[in-house]
Amino acid sequence: MAKPAAGSQTDSASATHRAIEAVWRIESAKVIAGVARIVRDVALAEEFAQDALVAALERWSETGVPDNPGAWLMTTAKNRAFDRLRQEALHARKHEELGRELDALEMHVVPDFVDALDAAREDDIGDDLLRLVFTACHPVLSLDARVALTLRLIGGLTTDEIARAFLVAEPTIAQRIVRAKRTLSAARVPFEVPKADARAARLSSVLEVIYLIFNEGYSATAGDDLLRPALCEDALRLGRILAGLAPDESEVHGLVALMEIQASRMRSRVDGEGRPVLLPDQDRSRWDPLLIRRGLAALRRSEALGGARGVYALQAALAACHARAPSADATDWPMIVALYDALQQVAPSPVVELNRAVAIGMAFGPQAALDIADTLAAQPTLAHYHWLPSVRADLLAKLGRRDEARAEFERAAAMTRNAREREFLLARAREMG
Repeated sequence: MAKPAAGSQTDSASATHRAIEAVWRIESAKVIAGVARIVRDVALAEEFAQDALVAALERWSETGVPDNPGAWLMTTAKNRAFDRLRQEALHARKHEELGRELDALEMHVVPDFVDALDAAREDDIGDDLLRLVFTACHPVLSLDARVALTLRLIGGLTTDEIARAFLVAEPTIAQRIVRAKRTLSAARVPFEVPKADARAARLSSVLEVIYLIFNEGYSATAGDDLLRPALCEDALRLGRILAGLAPDESEVHGLVALMEIQASRMRSRVDGEGRPVLLPDQDRSRWDPLLIRRGLAALRRSEALGGARGVYALQAALAACHARAPSADATDWPMIVALYDALQQVAPSPVVELNRAVAIGMAFGPQAALDIADTLAAQPTLAHYHWLPSVRADLLAKLGRRDEARAEFERAAAMTRNAREREFLLARAREMG
């Protein structure tokens, strides 16, 4: 029998590796969560999951990807965990006690990769994932650490991918992840879903992390591109997972609604050369109708749960006003002002007030908006926020005060770290003559 050509072997190996990468991106969070329930340590659970991935790379290259690759990874990782626990039991000379515990745990693991494994873990995998989400986003960690750890453990991203997404050196991200896992271990953070009285505060941390990831993709703070769609996709995937795990949380559905509707505009947010296109100037026929429908459905689920609307549900309602309007001129600006009034009551901030000023300008004229923007100039938190001089510049231009507008556009351009935004703002400055 003739041997396969070297090229075909290479192509087959490459296809297998791509398949393994795809499986890992989908299944890694479940595997880590399942193992963490056994070992009660996120860092150790990731180590065993990575061991399973290495085993898959070696085994599947010869045998091909199994019919149930997620079950294969889960079983292999759990078996590594059980092996470690046995070694620790031997060292601690507590064979009988730990042996009984291991026997009880192993009843949930089927060594042959058959459908019974899925049945054994189906009831608790959702809880395991939810525990992992809450652990990765624990407030004991800095926000940067929470973001990096969440993308690594829940998003399945490599360290290099996270570093490239946030324009940070790979060693910096690697150190963040290592420190985060050490911090969780040192603080003895339990691998659990918080009790009801603590869940709201912890959930806000989870939502903050997911929305920060989305926003970095939707409007990059630095670099040569305005958009990083992959980050938006990762955040949306995390949000959808969380909505499935916490279906009774209004704010979870509110955040998903907000991200779905915002993501629907991605194709129209930049022109053919990657330059920003402002919302009133966007071609609404390019807005994704499927994402809009998904977003409006999520918003309805959020509202159906009752109670006062939270930060994300209110922002989703704002996005929905734009999504429902067939044109910029048909936008219900008084309703948007009312929603910003409500948002300012729930989560007062200078940024919310600046956005409210823009809405007031559209509803009641630029002078009313400029009066509000001028009062915000003294806010320390907005001292380096380039959207404040940008908004003031636009309002001044509408009032015919072109020289002042040009100076404000130039000031905004000097503040931003995003190359596309800088080019856009300088072009606006030139338009002022």
